[in-house]
Amino acid sequence: MSNSGDARDAKGAGFAGSPRDLDEIATLFRLLSDKTRLMIVILLASGEKNVSALCAQLKLPQPTVSHHLSLLRMNNVVASRRQGREIFYGVHGHVTGGGAAAIQIALENYLVQIAPKGA
Repeated sequence: MSNSGDARDAKGAGFAGSPRDLDEIATLFRLLSDKTRLMIVILLASGEKNVSALCAQLKLPQPTVSHHLSLLRMNNVVASRRQGREIFYGVHGHVTGGGAAAIQIALENYLVQIAPKGA
């Protein structure tokens, strides 16, 4: 039985990336495996929001939302910009429109897309 975390298994399955690429993709999936962080990314797909707006929509306290935003920002999933005393967060990557929004997160060598099935 092979180890599912082994980069050699991925190469044998047709993955053309390096072990570093595989680590980067795995880190992104680990970040997005948390429901709160995934929901933050989905909410930010509709446009920039400040922490207060995210707290209200998520019904979570500010320290919790700020912690999750910090993890997403440190891993370049979201970006921030200051406007006066407020900080606004948005998806660091592309958000495509159409009938249903798709979120595209650009990694160094790959593009990960989250979209409704059939979109």
